[in-house]
Amino acid sequence: MQNVVEINQSKELKQSKTTPIQWVTGAFVVTFHIMAIWALFTFSWGNLLAAVITWWIAGSWGIGMGYHRLLTHGGFKTPKWMEYFLTTCGTLGLQSGSLNWVTTHRIHHAFTETDKDPHSPREGTFWAHMGWILQGTAQNQPEDVVRRYAPDLLKDKFHVFSSKYYYVTPIIVGAILFAIGGWSMVLWGIFLRQVIGWHSTWLVNSATHLWGTRRFDTHDDSRNNGLIAALTFGEGWHNNHHANPRSARHGLAWYEFDPNWAQIRFLEKIGLAERVYAYNLEKQTDEAKPLRKAA
Repeated sequence: MQNVVEINQSKELKQSKTTPIQWVTGAFVVTFHIMAIWALFTFSWGNLLAAVITWWIAGSWGIGMGYHRLLTHGGFKTPKWMEYFLTTCGTLGLQSGSLNWVTTHRIHHAFTETDKDPHSPREGTFWAHMGWILQGTAQNQPEDVVRRYAPDLLKDKFHVFSSKYYYVTPIIVGAILFAIGGWSMVLWGIFLRQVIGWHSTWLVNSATHLWGTRRFDTHDDSRNNGLIAALTFGEGWHNNHHANPRSARHGLAWYEFDPNWAQIRFLEKIGLAERVYAYNLEKQTDEAKPLRKAA
């Protein structure tokens, strides 16, 4: 069962390129890109290691496993402390707090590729990639919309608190990196890593609705893209995901590399994840059926 709140298609959800530009967001995005370019001139193996570790924590544990597969779709359950840990990892990704992220993604699934989809590629590739961040509500969802789409998280004081102060985590991590390796390590572990993380996630919103292969005959243009899956720890198997949103497993074949799923399975084996739902391609028990090959 898809974890999406069904509501009437209200006018307030309509996305528009004519809405005011988010100047503060835009300034931060530009600043982070400038700092990321600066980082390229300060390479060291220690800095690279810091970037890889923080990239994995933020992108895989936080965004992919925590915000997406656990909180948005309920593909598995964990003890509360583990849920909160993964959520905190997600805040390191600077893609807003769990309330706004989950709300935005549930709206995306409810109105995929319509004028109410926050990042529909039918509004243009740039819009789907990052234009939607720079205009309109983007991840700054109004409280009434959050209440409709993420009422489960609004009941949890931790999610409310962490969503309000999600920017604190990168500041703390940045201070730790500065103490370990100085400013150059901050450039790599915060700014460069963040820009790579942003664009990797944004590629899921844009490119995987434009380029790739389709296993399932979904009502949208979602695609499976191996390159983007590699950049996002398995989130690029997007057609698989749109056909079976609740599934904690996105890579359905042996050759579809899905590190996030491997880690969820590991958590299950050590008793830190339960009620794990994984679509089985062979059984095909869900309504979505694979596309038939032409005769």
